[in-house]
Amino acid sequence: MMQALPMLVNEAEFEPSTPVRRLPAWLKRPLPAGNENFFTNNLLKELGLETVCENARCPNRPECYSRRTATFMIMGNICTRPCGFCSVPRGEPDPLEIDEPQRVAEAAHRLGLKHVVITSVTRDDLPDGGADHFYRCVLAVRERTGAVVEVLTPDFLGDVGAIDRVIESQPEVFNHNTETVPRFYKKVRGRAEYQRSLDLLRYVKRRAPHLTTKTGLMLGLGETREELLDVLGDIRRTGCDVLTLGQYLTPTLKHVPVVRYLPPEEFDELAVLARSLGFQQVASGPFVRSSYHADEMVG
Repeated sequence: MMQALPMLVNEAEFEPSTPVRRLPAWLKRPLPAGNENFFTNNLLKELGLETVCENARCPNRPECYSRRTATFMIMGNICTRPCGFCSVPRGEPDPLEIDEPQRVAEAAHRLGLKHVVITSVTRDDLPDGGADHFYRCVLAVRERTGAVVEVLTPDFLGDVGAIDRVIESQPEVFNHNTETVPRFYKKVRGRAEYQRSLDLLRYVKRRAPHLTTKTGLMLGLGETREELLDVLGDIRRTGCDVLTLGQYLTPTLKHVPVVRYLPPEEFDELAVLARSLGFQQVASGPFVRSSYHADEMVG
């Protein structure tokens, strides 16, 4: 791997203040009308596919499903890592389904997608972390639809061979989320490592400079402004092109709590700041997620 940048903040145990539980007005919105939501949901069930929209309890799921779009989550719905922010179940995953790439491609075709986002659970149980499965899914989707493909990958434990395998599929966008500031990694991201995520983004950009690299952060965990600015600087120095900033919402009371709800105007301010650092595209807002309106982030 590339030489690591020094960590700017020492890891410490997550010690939030009294969590904020009541949602502010800007995090409440009506459900979309129409039957497209049901069409998308029924199609996914028919083809036996998982989505991060459903498994991560994304607040944007009704809107995205009503737009006939979804973020496909491959390799099952059981993760090998115990992250404190995520509602995807942890445990021993099932074997890979060989026909899953074709089913993902069929769903993308029937939904009429022009931009397809493929993510996964983390599969540390597999020798390549599932990189070859990503490869086959990207190729199947492109062959069936001709769509732009964005992959949102785990860190593959820093295995450059696995990262190279995904790059070989030539996704237009290679996304890997940094998620939070270094101080919260132990509690929030389990076995992930801040520097490993930075190294992955840097490696992809140097290995395949023509690919758009992308990452996302969730805010409101108790990070300081100084910590956030340090992380934005670290990310930009990897050559990362696209950044998403969104509000963290705890899936259940058993997960890491929300410490603060950032108002929309603060997200707007952070977007201006991030663009000043050189990011080509920035999406920043309470409801922004890594793959939310992903088709509007590249072009």
